[in-house]
Amino acid sequence: MKAFGKILGLGLLGLLLIIVALGFALTHLFDPNDYKDEIRQLARDKAHVELTLNGDIGWSLFPWLGLELHEASIATLNTPKEPFADLQMLGLSVRVLPLLRREVQMSDVRVEGLNLTLARDEQGHGNWEDIGKPLPAQGEPGKAAQADATPAAGAQPRPADGNERPVKLDIDSLTVNNARVQYTDARTGNSYNAESIQLSTGPVHEGVNIPLKASAFISASQPNIKARTELAGELRFDRKLKRYNLEDMRLSGETSGEPTGGKTVTFAAQGQLLLDQGANVASWNGLKVSANQLRALGELNLRDLDKAPQVSGGLSIAQFDLRAFMDSIGHPLPATNDATALTKLELVTRLQGTPASLALEDLAVKLDASAFTGRVAIEDFAKQALRVQLKGDTFDADRYLSAKSQEAKGATAARQAEVQQQEASAVAGAGSTPLPNAPTQVAWSNDKLLPVDRLRALDLQADLSFGALTLDKLPISNARLTANGQGGLLTLQTLRGDLYNGSFEAKGTVDVRPAVPQLGVNTRIQRVPVEHFIKTDGKQQTPPVKGLLTLSSDLTATGNSQKALVDTLNGNANFTINDGVLVNANLEQQLCQAIATLNRKSLSGEPRGKDTPFQELRGSVVVRNGVASNPDLKVRIPGLTVNGHGDVDLRVLGMDYNVGVIVEGDQRAMPDPACQVNERYVGVELPLRCRGPLELGAKACRLDQEGMGKVAAKLAGNRLKDKIDEKLDEKLGDKVSPELKDALKGLFKR
Repeated sequence: MKAFGKILGLGLLGLLLIIVALGFALTHLFDPNDYKDEIRQLARDKAHVELTLNGDIGWSLFPWLGLELHEASIATLNTPKEPFADLQMLGLSVRVLPLLRREVQMSDVRVEGLNLTLARDEQGHGNWEDIGKPLPAQGEPGKAAQADATPAAGAQPRPADGNERPVKLDIDSLTVNNARVQYTDARTGNSYNAESIQLSTGPVHEGVNIPLKASAFISASQPNIKARTELAGELRFDRKLKRYNLEDMRLSGETSGEPTGGKTVTFAAQGQLLLDQGANVASWNGLKVSANQLRALGELNLRDLDKAPQVSGGLSIAQFDLRAFMDSIGHPLPATNDATALTKLELVTRLQGTPASLALEDLAVKLDASAFTGRVAIEDFAKQALRVQLKGDTFDADRYLSAKSQEAKGATAARQAEVQQQEASAVAGAGSTPLPNAPTQVAWSNDKLLPVDRLRALDLQADLSFGALTLDKLPISNARLTANGQGGLLTLQTLRGDLYNGSFEAKGTVDVRPAVPQLGVNTRIQRVPVEHFIKTDGKQQTPPVKGLLTLSSDLTATGNSQKALVDTLNGNANFTINDGVLVNANLEQQLCQAIATLNRKSLSGEPRGKDTPFQELRGSVVVRNGVASNPDLKVRIPGLTVNGHGDVDLRVLGMDYNVGVIVEGDQRAMPDPACQVNERYVGVELPLRCRGPLELGAKACRLDQEGMGKVAAKLAGNRLKDKIDEKLDEKLGDKVSPELKDALKGLFKR
């Protein structure tokens, strides 16, 4: 037995030596470079590709089947002179004996200088689609394609029962250096490039983690963008289960181009990626994303990958400066009234989405000093279908309004100067100063108000509520806003809330379908202090009037700026102010001056008060092209009856009123003798004229000297009549009948 074993061992050793010798002979005596033409023809006949071998072919046979190609390229048979792939060098080796067991054991695989050029022509046909397809037979188009679809005669179909043992991969490493991939589309003119591609892996074995590193420079033409990327992680795959994991994935890099306004954005992403094609699901767990100042955590899950993919998950964004972030990515936010607005933003939400929609459910947002909860969704990206349901604690909307332009600031300053000049000369005292001039400076801005193009494309449904909302410096509590918009027509269904122990509600429409936007608004205000609606820019000023305002209005306007809207303002309104005060305007003193003038006396005392209280002020307004006409002003003041009519020019916030006052005189315990009303003055209307900036209020009112002349003439006539009546009574006495006496007196009335 020992001899037999020894003989067998020597025989196997001899066979091995023969095989090695044969391999040596083949690899040294047989040169594949001598058969390049045959190899090319074999590639045409079997693989249906055009193979060009400009460099040498190196090879080994045993125990490694090694191959090394230099300066090679591949093209389709349809375009043999236009290769879609070429490389400088490809080197690989495969163990021979494991191949018999359907095991691929390879040493290091190296690819140098790979160029892959993919192109789609104007008909939408890609140059890669003809790979492996034979040329069609002449005169028989489509026959070759049919032949490809038919199995060759005598070929045995592969079993479909899944029992075939898969090929087992075993590669020491894979290295790709200086590769390049280019894609162009003639239909759109777009092109995409990935250059300087570097890829390296550790040992490649199925079912175990494979360390990998990759980097590339990526660019696109439309929009013009460039990016540098680096990827690292550990890949695990199971081909039978169609399951792929990229663990400890770390992606980083930076990008710049048109989308970022030429600014550089540094980005990074981490997490655990899973793709399970068998279950048609994918996930990204332990998600960490950063882009400049932005930091986000969360997880994403996808399902139904073979149908319409559905995404779900959670996202948390740490507090960051939104204004600085948008500026760093080339999209600076417009300047706002408050320069510190939009500097603090953080959110937590649950995601739900499809390829056409995205919803942020259970949303919790903190923006500056405000907090919101609710839902924000884009139901259709193509239609820009935005759905918003939010509830906030406090929100100061004034902080986020667009800041005034320099032109608007200049106009505001000019008007303030005009008002201050008028106010300095408006003395609400004896009423002897000249009547203020009508204002001339426009009070409104030409700055654009509405993003018309965006609104025309917007499909909006919004439902917002606030515990406390500040709007135009008005503190609104329990505010509610509902609105919708589609096709360029936006409807404010309601904006209501509590305001200074009163309430208000507004409804309206904004139609941006025409070239010039059209607005309509319907407003109801109930017992809100009117002084809060009377504001001027700049320093804090005392309001000219106080009281509880009740207002109803129905107004329309066209334009896209404050000035345009005011210039085209039309409609009507009704107003009432109860329990009010004319501030810093002693109307009683003004009227006493009028009575003293009629009495031909001078007031002896000083004014005892600065304000004039009133019980009610009411009237109606008709607005035509920015001018509000009020024909029926009524004011109830203790001891006075006031009637008025006039205009308020909203374009310059100026007023011009004629006011008639019926006065009872000085009703104080110690009246001024010059301000006592004679019986003949009862029912006489004393005229006032009010003209000037609206902010002056009653301080802009003066005695109407022309009207006072008419009143004096009327009173003089009444006095003459009284004297005639007295003389007739003295002369006639009881000599004539009362009827005749009245007839004689009547002659003097004519």
